[in-house]
Amino acid sequence: MKKFSRSWRDLRIVVLALAVTVGCAATPTRADGGADGADSSQGPQQRAVIVDAMKAELERSSKKLKLDDYEAPYFIAYKVEDSESKSVGGKFGAIVTDDDSRSRTAYVEVRVGDYQFDNYANVATENYRFSEYAADRTLPLEADPTAIRGALWLLTDETYKKALSSYLSKKGGAVFETKEKMETPSFSKEEPSTYKGDIAALEFDEAKWRKAIKSVTKSILDADGLLDADMSVSARRTVTYFVNTEGSTVVQDSVIYSIQLQSWARADDGMMLENARSFYARTPDKLPEISTVRAEAKEMVAELEQLRKAPALDPYTGPAILLPEASGVLFHEAIGHRLEGERQRDQEEGRTFKGRVGEEVIPTFLSVYDDPTLSNWNDTQLNGYYKFDDEGIPAERVELVEDGVLRSFLKSRTPIEGSLESNGHGRAQGIQKPMARMGNLIVKADPKKAVSYDELKKRLLAEVKKQKKPFGLIIRDISGGSTNTSGYGYQAFKGSTRLVYKVDPETGKETLVRGVEVVGTPLTAINKIVAASKDTGVFNGYCGAESGYVPVSAVAPALLTTEVELQRTQQSKERSPLLPAPWKAGEEEAKSDGVKEKESEAVKE
Repeated sequence: MKKFSRSWRDLRIVVLALAVTVGCAATPTRADGGADGADSSQGPQQRAVIVDAMKAELERSSKKLKLDDYEAPYFIAYKVEDSESKSVGGKFGAIVTDDDSRSRTAYVEVRVGDYQFDNYANVATENYRFSEYAADRTLPLEADPTAIRGALWLLTDETYKKALSSYLSKKGGAVFETKEKMETPSFSKEEPSTYKGDIAALEFDEAKWRKAIKSVTKSILDADGLLDADMSVSARRTVTYFVNTEGSTVVQDSVIYSIQLQSWARADDGMMLENARSFYARTPDKLPEISTVRAEAKEMVAELEQLRKAPALDPYTGPAILLPEASGVLFHEAIGHRLEGERQRDQEEGRTFKGRVGEEVIPTFLSVYDDPTLSNWNDTQLNGYYKFDDEGIPAERVELVEDGVLRSFLKSRTPIEGSLESNGHGRAQGIQKPMARMGNLIVKADPKKAVSYDELKKRLLAEVKKQKKPFGLIIRDISGGSTNTSGYGYQAFKGSTRLVYKVDPETGKETLVRGVEVVGTPLTAINKIVAASKDTGVFNGYCGAESGYVPVSAVAPALLTTEVELQRTQQSKERSPLLPAPWKAGEEEAKSDGVKEKESEAVKE
């Protein structure tokens, strides 16, 4: 039975529904005010000062902030995000980056009107006003109540004026909207939350990782055809403070450690090739041993060399197996983003699943749910774990699709038609406005219908013969994907592949190919899936959308589809470096001298 063990694949997923498309201490640092060099500004007393300052300014604004003859705010929320990161990176056996950063930013939300209709109402009217001054979104790093309140005061004033202007404009624009559209409230009513989590330690052994980076990057220099390769190790802690006028107070820590390996080479035809490994964990003990990282680095560059020699594949459609890395990206792009709540009420979105609750939307042997409350999947820690979202709402497991039938959507506090309450998926990076986003997306196959990987491959070969195709495909690794969810243009997605294999229908032999990426339309691609494996794979990464980049995870089985479409990868083709790498120059010169010596001996004879 095949096990899918590469749980560290980097899932960098970007939604094209936008307008487009750190020195470290030698000993571990702690965040609990301990005696071993911990940052005292993260201790419990300092945190209490920050929360008290936020509450004091919030109370003052809620009671007194009002422009004469205009509406006062009915809701105000403050979110402060305190981030600390440490990272070291290197290449060619040496350290090239050593960074230590700290920032504290604030997001202020002010709502004018009421829960039914406010300045965030979904009406396509917006006021833009140029100003020579904008309040700073950064807050003092010191736990100084006066300085913190001063920054929040300016932000609240500016945000209130913008909110009031938008509310009046949208109130005028509402005369053109249908009654049905106006019946959906602007904001959900929720019970206040109170939570103060444990202070998480940020441990970073700089000496250990500097040594590891030098050793690992030096160990792969002898790889044939290697153009460039690097390794970086980072630790990032984010402390989120949240208060609002409904009475919520939430303080929680999030820590993510990562190891990134990346390598590049050029094929003989000039095509740039890339391969990578990513390891994520929430605690340092869950990162792989250095020996494992070194072995993975060697395997990474060996795969890259195989890619250099592999033939480029022409555009193709045919049966394929998508291993968990690829099937997770497929569901993230084709299904997950289209189930985000805000997209159901935005007229500019494609709204693929609007009004389809209770209908069959994917094959009936598959179910999909999102559960941010899952901290682990077996022995793997999940990036998408959190207890409260960025609107202070407790995280919930949401059954999105059950036995192929659509059941619900991912929701923030922006209500959608027929579903007015949040389910704890309002997420954002830094100063961005929260919106419904994925956390831990789980694709589950009916255990009575799931098969072993060997059986999945047998079915692939049978399907290839049935369709009379020259070969099938196995997509083993994928670096990420993108999707267009907007109503303007085509509903489509793309997956950037790393390792794709042609499979001979007679022998089952797998041959590595390069130069292609997966493309398709969401519903068509998903509904061509005919089988799934029993085993699943886990991968962690970050997902980018309108509310910024947030950590996510995906769990998925391998999937067999009767048809996948591959198009050529768009890449420039350039010459490789004219001289050999310096560490290979002596070897090349020795070979050259050897050839010349043999030629000289032949002439003498």
